[in-house]
Amino acid sequence: MKVVLDTNVLLAAFATRGLCEAVMVVCLDHHQVVLSELILGEVARHLAGKFKMPQARVQEIVKFLREHARIVVPASVPAKACRDPDDRAVLGTAVAGEADYLVTGDGDLVSLGQYKTIPILTPRAFYDELL
Repeated sequence: MKVVLDTNVLLAAFATRGLCEAVMVVCLDHHQVVLSELILGEVARHLAGKFKMPQARVQEIVKFLREHARIVVPASVPAKACRDPDDRAVLGTAVAGEADYLVTGDGDLVSLGQYKTIPILTPRAFYDELL
């Protein structure tokens, strides 16, 4: 199964312990994680900024994600697809990666329910679906 983990899920997975970390581990161990350079850039920027993580650690995390995920160029997504223009690249990542799921804590994306045929689930809903 191919799964896009949105920036907020990855941030929570690396900066805290809990559900998002468990989701990431399951995806890395048993599924294919699909990411884009945009998502990796957001992860790096927020880990260094909001989470005050040392740059060396941020680089290790981004390198780890690059080595364990399939990196795609986001497909073009029409402006009307979602409210937040930044979310179009996340949807485009899911389309380009032919994802089976998009996992996110972003309320705007979750409210869509799905994009094309790709279900958009919260980390909790995705984790429950795996059980």
